[in-house]
Amino acid sequence: MKRKIAVITGTRAEYGLFKIILNKIIQSQKLELKLIVTGTHLSPQHGNTYQQILKDGFKIDYKVDLLVGGDSPSAVAKSIGLGTISFAQVFAEFKPDILLFLGDRYELLAAASAALPFNIILAHIAGGEITEGAMDDQIRHALTKLSHLHFACAEPYKNNIKKLAEEDWRIFDVGHPCLELIKETNLISEEELFKTYNLDTEKLLFLVTLHTTTLNTIEEEIRQTMAFFETLREYPDVNILITYPNADTNSHVIVEEIEKIKTMKNISVFHNMGSTIYLSFMQIADLVIGNSSSGLVEGPYFKIPVVNYGDRQKGRLQASNIVDSAPNKEELKKSIDFALNNADFRKSLPATKSTYGLGNTSDSIIKVLEEIEISEITLKKKFVV
Repeated sequence: MKRKIAVITGTRAEYGLFKIILNKIIQSQKLELKLIVTGTHLSPQHGNTYQQILKDGFKIDYKVDLLVGGDSPSAVAKSIGLGTISFAQVFAEFKPDILLFLGDRYELLAAASAALPFNIILAHIAGGEITEGAMDDQIRHALTKLSHLHFACAEPYKNNIKKLAEEDWRIFDVGHPCLELIKETNLISEEELFKTYNLDTEKLLFLVTLHTTTLNTIEEEIRQTMAFFETLREYPDVNILITYPNADTNSHVIVEEIEKIKTMKNISVFHNMGSTIYLSFMQIADLVIGNSSSGLVEGPYFKIPVVNYGDRQKGRLQASNIVDSAPNKEELKKSIDFALNNADFRKSLPATKSTYGLGNTSDSIIKVLEEIEISEITLKKKFVV
């Protein structure tokens, strides 16, 4: 009998990282896939990206619609509560052997909490990472303590998981799935991208993603966001591609500024690019700007300059192509100028090395899912110091 593996996806970015793993679960002679779709995949504002999952040929077994209207702290907390109830209903109907999830979204906290009473083995990808500016940090570490298996994306993160008192045999350093995704994606050519999206071939291209720094006060979030978009307005002769933020606390602040700036002729706004288009643009971008993890994780692979704005990603591993910027207009302009014009920095870019390895991430994960013992030994965790 095949092992039942339930996979949860709640965002466009994390789904892209899962695609190879999903296909290999389907191909496995020992595993059976059940796909649970939740979060912004089911949100019209974020592009109803569940449709892309279907288009890619995957069957959606369960939809868990948990987003409560608004992005206030109260709405996010209610979404977690609604998600816990909804995931419990799913697990009561279908109990997987292993529940696999990736990252640090609050939807996952609801799913993992709901799974505990069912004695489901929880397998977590990308634990041990640090992002001091966001509540994702606490969620990620909470998920580590809830989980039975840990797929770390780099050696330092594996060590961080150990520091959280997890047993060594539960932790696997598998590298980051994004690097495998890049290698296996047929990226779109620069010529086709510029033609399809009506971009000026004579201008530079900035790829921009800004998420809320969720540990900020609303006042500080407004100040930092306004400074960010005021800076972008000073580059009218650049192709600027902006992707929508995650459905985080106070994300409306960023959305409102995007709606204002998109009237500029050089601005293109995307509710959802999808991984192929996003990675294709990253490959040819002159500069990536914002505070998305993609700049720090995927950016080094393409050896392109990345300006990391503010504290959202503070503590995450950084390659030599990353330029940190304080969250204000003056420092952001200085960082952009440095990234575009500093001769020594530009010369160093071809030597950029990824901090996340280039291994066969999906094969490593599939092997564990197929072979790990499912018993009380796996379910009963020890506190190791």
